[in-house]
This record gives sequence, structure tokens and C-alpha cells, in this order.
Amino acid sequence: MKQLLLKPALIAALLALTTPAMAADCYADYKAKQDSPLRLHYGVIQLSGACQKAAANAEVSTRIASQGWTLLNVISVFGPEGLQQRKPDAGSYYLRF
Repeated sequence: MKQLLLKPALIAALLALTTPAMAADCYADYKAKQDSPLRLHYGVIQLSGACQKAAANAEVSTRIASQGWTLLNVISVFGPEGLQQRKPDAGSYYLRF
């Protein structure tokens, strides 16, 4: 009986240890705006939380709000393989926040 209880606990512990490492290689690209005067930007941001679009919405919104930006939308969530192709379009907002 003990072995049956240890397996789920061991799996949960391993998942908890691997989740932060996976998040470190997760990025999102997004669009944001400022009002008065209207300014728009496209950016790429490294995520520290879950590598999912729903979680990225909350994280990106909070981080860019500190500089007066409002998130319009998270376009996609991706790994390091998508960084270089997005760098030219993001310009000064590439990994800025």
C-alpha cells in the first residue's frame, strides 16, 4: 500500500522540480498600447511562470503595466527556437520587460 502512495508523490515532486526549468525557456510575443497620445508596440518577453497563453496574459499585463503600457493581446507562447525570427520586429521591445 505504501508503494501506491509513494508513486503519485514522487511524480508530483519531479514535476515540481522540472516546471521552473521549463518556464525559463518560455517566451511570449505580444501587442501593447499607451493612450494620450496613442502609441503601439510589439514585444517579446521571457516568461517566469507557466508556459501557457492564459498564464502569459496575466504575467505580461502586470510586467508592462509598470511602464504605463496596456496589454492588447498575447500572440503566441514559444520556446527559444522562435526568438531570432521575432527579434527584428520587436526592436527595442525585444526582451525589454
